[in-house]
Amino acid sequence: MIRWIWAFGLMLALDVYVGQAIKTLTRNAAWARWGYWIFSLFVVAVVFWALWRSDPGHRHSEAMKWAAGLMILSVVPKLVVAAVLLTEDLSRLAIGLYGLLDRPSGTGFWPERRAFISQIALGAAVLPFVSIAHGIVLGRWRFRVIRQELWFADLPEAFDGYRIAQISDIHSGSFDNAKAVERGVEMLRKEQPDLLLFTGDLVNDKAEEMAPWEELFGRLNARDGQFSVLGNHDYGDYTAWPTSEAKQRNLLELFEVHHRIGFDLLRNEHRVIERNGDKLYLSGVENWGRPPFPQHGDLNAALNQIPEGGFTVLMSHDPSHFDEQVKQHPHRVHLTLSGHTHGMQFGIEIPGVLRWSPVSLRYPKWAGLYAENGRNLYVNRGFGYLAFPGRVGIWPEITVFTLRRSPS
Repeated sequence: MIRWIWAFGLMLALDVYVGQAIKTLTRNAAWARWGYWIFSLFVVAVVFWALWRSDPGHRHSEAMKWAAGLMILSVVPKLVVAAVLLTEDLSRLAIGLYGLLDRPSGTGFWPERRAFISQIALGAAVLPFVSIAHGIVLGRWRFRVIRQELWFADLPEAFDGYRIAQISDIHSGSFDNAKAVERGVEMLRKEQPDLLLFTGDLVNDKAEEMAPWEELFGRLNARDGQFSVLGNHDYGDYTAWPTSEAKQRNLLELFEVHHRIGFDLLRNEHRVIERNGDKLYLSGVENWGRPPFPQHGDLNAALNQIPEGGFTVLMSHDPSHFDEQVKQHPHRVHLTLSGHTHGMQFGIEIPGVLRWSPVSLRYPKWAGLYAENGRNLYVNRGFGYLAFPGRVGIWPEITVFTLRRSPS
């Protein structure tokens, strides 16, 4: 309760501060000031409604999803306005202090706030407001196919040109647009890959979230099969269960869901893909992440009995596993495929110019391809979304890799 009091207190302080810019520009338009406060109070009301409506043990309810979206739509543009106003207020303070020595008697300490600064502040807030609104309405369904060509000197000859498709972080419990999800699935089907890999987080909390989507995702296929691993959300750790047995039953049901939609779930084990006598080794670990995320993965078990020098692809949900264990493991893993970060569903990506997301502060390897110590890691940006019902600048992704054998 205390943290919510603090949160609403900070929101009120932000509203009052930003309200100064509204007041400066609307001295003769009371309707604009009333509109600003009505919207702000509406956001607070929706958050209270979501907290009242939602089960305290279920973080990812439909009500909380939309409350989070509305809060971000409201708060982020206000933070932009506040940053501009704060810059002006610091300059006003400096001017006021400088004028203490020779200010005429009766002159106020604070210079008057300048209207054009308020105009700049509100103008600067338009871009994040429009971007977030677009991300909620359209961005979360803006599926794209990213193609990666990877070269390896020791790739078995029969696998030259081999195509692997990857998706990650479906988070089916968040979906609310069947036609949009179907469009993404059909984009993947049209790729007709040799191998289809899913790198975890099929649901938000419960296996039953997949019930409306099993038929759709069951349409996916690949020539040499579909394989999957678990992500941190698949264990049901983020919801309240009546008993530990109920939580375990949910996990067992999720295993069955993977089977019903045609995926071979790898739990610290590997499979062999064979072509014309050549072999590719596919390994999959259960979730392994830095605390507070669970560490169920056993890399040694997943790589056990793979011959030394065998060309190996690893599925591991959390990219931190690559830095902590995979890149220095005695067995060389040629390509590790991860997800988990979602690119925080918010960021800027301009190819060859700029790539940034707040999640980079937590995960140095947060999206795209990385190479280190003779090993490759690819972090998929995710197919679905979680908590915030949108994507801004970081679009949902289907990745298609083409393996190439380098000339000897």
